[in-house]
Amino acid sequence: MLSWFEQKAIVILLTRLALAGNDIRAGPTAPGFLTPGLIATLDAKFGLRLISTPDQTLAETLGA
Repeated sequence: MLSWFEQKAIVILLTRLALAGNDIRAGPTAPGFLTPGLIATLDAKFGLRLISTPDQTLAETLGA
């Protein structure tokens, strides 16, 4: 598990975006630099979504 406060977590996210990673789940809380507008843009372009509750995230991931 990576914390947003670790530089490694930021590098992994940027690497996945650079390699055209899609349907990325992040969270449960976004770091301060990911503003709502930036999250919306990253969602539209890369499918970046914040996780919510475990049950809801699992259902969305499994397509239920």
